[in-house]
Amino acid sequence: MTDFTLPPVRGTLTEARDLASLTWMRVGGPADVLFQPADEADLSDFLAALPASVPVFAMGVGSNLIVRDGGVRGVVIRLGRGFNGIEIDGDRVTAGAAALDAHVARKAAAEGLNLTFLRTIPGSIGGAVRMNAGCYGDYMADVLQSVRIVLRDGTVTELAGGELNLGYRSSELPEGSVIVSATLKAPREDAQVLEDRMAAQLAKRDETQPTKDRTAGSTFRNPAGFSSTGKADDVMDLKAWKVIDDAGMRGATRGGAVMNTKHSNFLTNVGDATAADLEGLGEEVRKKVYETSGITLEWEIMRVGEPAPQD
Repeated sequence: MTDFTLPPVRGTLTEARDLASLTWMRVGGPADVLFQPADEADLSDFLAALPASVPVFAMGVGSNLIVRDGGVRGVVIRLGRGFNGIEIDGDRVTAGAAALDAHVARKAAAEGLNLTFLRTIPGSIGGAVRMNAGCYGDYMADVLQSVRIVLRDGTVTELAGGELNLGYRSSELPEGSVIVSATLKAPREDAQVLEDRMAAQLAKRDETQPTKDRTAGSTFRNPAGFSSTGKADDVMDLKAWKVIDDAGMRGATRGGAVMNTKHSNFLTNVGDATAADLEGLGEEVRKKVYETSGITLEWEIMRVGEPAPQD
C-alpha cells in the first residue's frame, strides 16, 4: 500500500505495478502506482488532487528507458488510447502524446506531408518531443509548433515549440508536467516520394541496426563537437559507436547485458539481464572510452528509479 492518498479517477490505478513488461529492455522493478488516465480531464483532476509531495514520472512506450531493479517511487503516468489521435489540418499535424512516431510519419506522408524522419524512430510523440528526437538531419525542433501539457498542479496549458529550448536530445519542460499532444508543421512533398523514402530508411535501419534484439535504441549520444586539442578549429564530429569500437568495447558483456556486435552503441539484453547489468555495462563502456580517448560519453537512454535493495 502507498503512504499517500490516491484521488478517484476514471482511468486505471494499479499499485505495485511491474514496469519491466512495459519497457523494451524488459527489466526493472515496480512503480508504487501506475496511472493510466482515461483522458486529459482525468489526468488534470488527478494531478490537481494528488499531494504535491508525491513525485510523478511520465513514461511513453518504454523504448528508450531503463527502469532500475528497485522500481520507481511515486506515480508513473502512462498515456494510452485516449491520447493517440492524429489530426491533419493543412500543413499542421496534431498528434496525441501516445501516438507512435511511425504512425504519425505514415499518416502525414499519405497526405503529402514530410515527417519521414519519424518513421524509423521507436517510441511515441511525447517522448520524441521531450528528447528532441531526430535522424537523417531532421529533428522535432525543426517542425514543432506547440505542445499541450498538464502541469504538476493539474493546470492545462500550451507552450510554443521555442519555449522548450530544444537541444540535442534534450528539452526544458516544467518539472512533473505531462505532454498530452503536439502540433507539428510539415513541409509538403509528393506522397509517393515520401513513401519510397520511408521504405529506404527502414531497409537501411534493418541492415545496420539490431532491430530484432532487445535494446532501447542508441545508448549514448554522439559526442559531437569534441575537440582533442581544445581549439575551436579542431573540432571532430564523432559517432558514439566509433569511440566504443576504438575502446575495444564492441561485444563487451556483463551478466545478461552485451554491447551489440552488429551496432556497438546498442546496449542489449540477451535474455536474463538485470537493470544493474545493463547500466553497469554502460558505465564500464563510458569509463573505457574516457581512458582511451578522453571523451566522456553521455547517456541517451533515460535511467529512472532506485537500485534493488541490498541484502
